[in-house]
Amino acid sequence: MNDRIRQLLLQIDSLQDELNAAIREQGGRLRYQIEGRRVVFEQVISETHQRVRLGLFRWFLTVRPQNYLTMPVIYGMALPMLALDLCVSLYQWICFPVYGIARVKRSDYFVLDHQHLAYLNIIEKGHCLYCSYAVGLLAFASEVTARTEQYFCPIKHAVRVLGAHARYKDFMEYGESEDFHARLEAYRMQLGKEKSGPESPQCGMPPR
Repeated sequence: MNDRIRQLLLQIDSLQDELNAAIREQGGRLRYQIEGRRVVFEQVISETHQRVRLGLFRWFLTVRPQNYLTMPVIYGMALPMLALDLCVSLYQWICFPVYGIARVKRSDYFVLDHQHLAYLNIIEKGHCLYCSYAVGLLAFASEVTARTEQYFCPIKHAVRVLGAHARYKDFMEYGESEDFHARLEAYRMQLGKEKSGPESPQCGMPPR
């Protein structure tokens, strides 16, 4: 990785920190606090939320017909997702200790807080929780897969990869064969030093 690329990656990390700070500031303006696992709004905000909530009868009248048609397909994905969740969890619990890889903390990837929004009715809350679970599951599975890729094959592709995981940027360049096996071992050793959560350090650049 040359100095220009390294500098750009540092700028991206800095911008991500600024974005996170702006998101926290936005939460302050909306006047809510996180108490344990609950999100609590100020009373005036909560009352406003309740006033704009649609009742079930009115909500059913506003649903687009195509949504009813596709709903069985959407919720039919629940069983494959549960199967994926089980398989990924079992895989890392069985294999990661053998490889010396720190396990991914599953709960850190599932953020289920839309049920605290009073402007959503019970069906809308159910939809939101379902989507949040699906997004969290894919993020969890992606991190487990990313750690596996770092262990076996931390090499970038010759062409740009859309939606690459966070570890990918620190992988070895395509065709960069110098000290490959020594650097591969360094990537593997780094995996064992990491913490479990999403805030843990990424793979970094093992010494060349």
